[in-house]
Amino acid sequence: MQIYNTLTRRKETFSPIEPGKVRMYVCGITVYDYCHIGHARVMVAFDVITRYLRERGYDVTYVRNITDVDDKILKRADENGETIVSLTERMIAAMHEDEDRLGVLRPDREPRATAYIDEIIAMIELLIEKEYAYRADNGDVYYRVRKFAGYGKLNNRNLDEMRAGARVEVEAHKEDPLDFVLWKAAKPDEASWPSPWGNGRPGWHIECSAMSTCCLGETFDIHGGGPDLTFPHHENEIAQSEAATGQRYVNTWMHAGAVRVDQQKMSKSLGNFFTIREVLEVHDPEVVRYLLLSSHYRSPINYAPDALDEARRSLERFYNALEGIEPVQGDVDERYQARFVEAMDDDFNTAEALAVLFELVRDLNRARKEAPEQAPILAFELKRLGGILGLFGQEPSAFLKAGATNLPISEAEIEARIAARAEAKVQRDFGRADRIRDELATMGIVLKDSREGTSWVFER
Repeated sequence: MQIYNTLTRRKETFSPIEPGKVRMYVCGITVYDYCHIGHARVMVAFDVITRYLRERGYDVTYVRNITDVDDKILKRADENGETIVSLTERMIAAMHEDEDRLGVLRPDREPRATAYIDEIIAMIELLIEKEYAYRADNGDVYYRVRKFAGYGKLNNRNLDEMRAGARVEVEAHKEDPLDFVLWKAAKPDEASWPSPWGNGRPGWHIECSAMSTCCLGETFDIHGGGPDLTFPHHENEIAQSEAATGQRYVNTWMHAGAVRVDQQKMSKSLGNFFTIREVLEVHDPEVVRYLLLSSHYRSPINYAPDALDEARRSLERFYNALEGIEPVQGDVDERYQARFVEAMDDDFNTAEALAVLFELVRDLNRARKEAPEQAPILAFELKRLGGILGLFGQEPSAFLKAGATNLPISEAEIEARIAARAEAKVQRDFGRADRIRDELATMGIVLKDSREGTSWVFER
């Protein structure tokens, strides 16, 4: 199995620290607002990565944190006139609802920053003891960036270049403009925790260093996140963790690609910012999931109406092939499995894996006509491989009818004509039965007969 490592900027053969086991940490959500479509990209990407690693026989421990104390959370809670606990609990519940609808499995552990304050303080104390950190005269604690020899290695950045272009929040209290905060002294009436440096709260970067090492050990296999986290967040995580432990922090760094909206960067200021729940009010969750899987996880993806329409049509092709067939496990050509594994072993290439499924659905459609006894076996294999990607879990007829917008006649009229056709067949008036079927077909309404009766789908 080959995985692209952001740190080395190349694909590498994956070899977990402990044979047969994978320890993976992914940076989660700062829960001050509803999750947006960019969050969905990361959620779905690492959901599929976890599913596939388990399919390949690995015992995966998947940890994804929750940031439940942060400047944005404090600001939003104050604006809403609610406590930070009230705000974060509400947003965490909403996040779980969004994930469930997208078919994203829960991580094995979901640590919250506020539950790891003691561990965060202990790591900061260790960094101060090793002289990688210092308490400034404003009560904040900062990390000495220049003391860590490897700073910039994840992003291939030069310290002097970063210093020249640095935009500094509060430069007066720092030894160097590049130093970043580990502990923030509390302002009046602000949520805080006691520490050796006075009441305050952790900086964002130190939270993940403490939570990941506490949950997975000083060195673990995979660390993932969104495209915007490589700098400074993940760069700072490396500096903190490796300075504190003296060990390599992570073996493989993985980052999902950005989501663009109509080829533009998603931004509230541009009016093209969409929450997951806004999107799912209009589109079937599986259509959104399919769109997110149709490109390689590292590639930018364009969220646009025509892209969603294409995703819908692709799923309709799969569900039309499965409609009216009861899948049965049996002997099947091993090339489907082999090519699927080959695609996914190549840095989780879901686009190529879907191409294998399209070949399989073509063979399934041919078998329905030429070798009906093989169709249920091929249908089983299609659902099995698709299930690894979290697809094809709905009843085909339910999915296909849900997408039947702008029907030329009402569903009640369709059902009435199906009943009339059934009566004509009972009366052995097969000509009339065929005419009803053909008339519906001209409107795009395709009837499918099975032992359970007659169903219909709308094919655009």
